[in-house]
Amino acid sequence: MNTKIGLSAERSAELYLCGRGLRPVARNIRCRLGEVDLVMFHGATLVFVEVRLRSHRRFPNGAASVTARKQKRIMATAGWFLHSKPALQASPIRFDVISYDGRLSNAAPCWIQQAFDATD
Repeated sequence: MNTKIGLSAERSAELYLCGRGLRPVARNIRCRLGEVDLVMFHGATLVFVEVRLRSHRRFPNGAASVTARKQKRIMATAGWFLHSKPALQASPIRFDVISYDGRLSNAAPCWIQQAFDATD
């Protein structure tokens, strides 16, 4: 059931971002290093998007649950993805988070651009 809800959140986030001018490149990138929910272009910038749906009360919101460990795994997966796509390697990159706090059916997305980077 959680996988189905997670995929719904990712699809909702993709539609939200497309409505703001981003273009999809890939979804659900997985490798032994980690995973990335969405890869999109925002202009010339390649954006790696983590989608979070708040599920635990120990974090104030979904975005806060993207811990330093999770950020490292996302960045490692992004590196792996870029290594496999030479045509994209020259693109500037950014790491965003889309957070839904509460039930997906009535939660407004919170889009955090440049939520973290390789220097964090």
